[in-house]
Amino acid sequence: MAFHIYPAIDLRHGRVVRLELGDPARQTVFSDDPLETAGRWLAAGADRLHVVNLDGAFAETGQANWAALARLGQLAARIQFGGGLRTLADVDAALACGVWRVVLGTAALENPELVAAALAGYGPERVAAGIDARDGRVRTHGWQAATDVSPVELGRTMRAAGIRTAIYTDIARDGILSGVNVTATAALAEATGLEIIASGGVSSLDDVAQLRAYAPGIGGVIIGRALYDNRVDLAAAVALAGEGDSHAG
Repeated sequence: MAFHIYPAIDLRHGRVVRLELGDPARQTVFSDDPLETAGRWLAAGADRLHVVNLDGAFAETGQANWAALARLGQLAARIQFGGGLRTLADVDAALACGVWRVVLGTAALENPELVAAALAGYGPERVAAGIDARDGRVRTHGWQAATDVSPVELGRTMRAAGIRTAIYTDIARDGILSGVNVTATAALAEATGLEIIASGGVSSLDDVAQLRAYAPGIGGVIIGRALYDNRVDLAAAVALAGEGDSHAG
């Protein structure tokens, strides 16, 4: 199993933003042009992108993010996309935009029928689960709603349903450059048998190196704020990941 770098493009009202700790009140706008941002990351060597529809995650209306997604879907990159995908029609629409893989977060916990339908229609390579947690408990609805479910419980349920890949976000570290939670990420991979893509808190190339050491259980890492603040050189991260040896993975 290869290890991949996923530059993050979080969309809100059509703009590229980053939030601190998932809080919409703590937002920084980095660009009004998602396509230009994506082009920058691809030029640095990335071959895949992690795109989030924050409007959908927060149950906000508007088509700006979907319009941006349609443009991003035309790029020569594998687009991993999540945020507010609550119905099979949402999944269909995302994949019709050129998305390579959808991420079901809230639906993974609240709508197992949707997970099953998406897997039946598109297969496990194109459907992943989003496991977002704070203080050892899963959160849903744009991280605003707490649950009593642990990441391992949800991961095992998703594995039993046929999911093979999950994005694990430690919300307490997201967007604040505090260092990735390598221990919890590796433990989740071991306990569930899922390929885990790490997210939240990456602050340096050392974070990437530590996660890379746990491959194949950890299959990649999403990097957001550290790229936008120039704390991580994307070309160096891609080289560290060894992606040049396995672009087909």
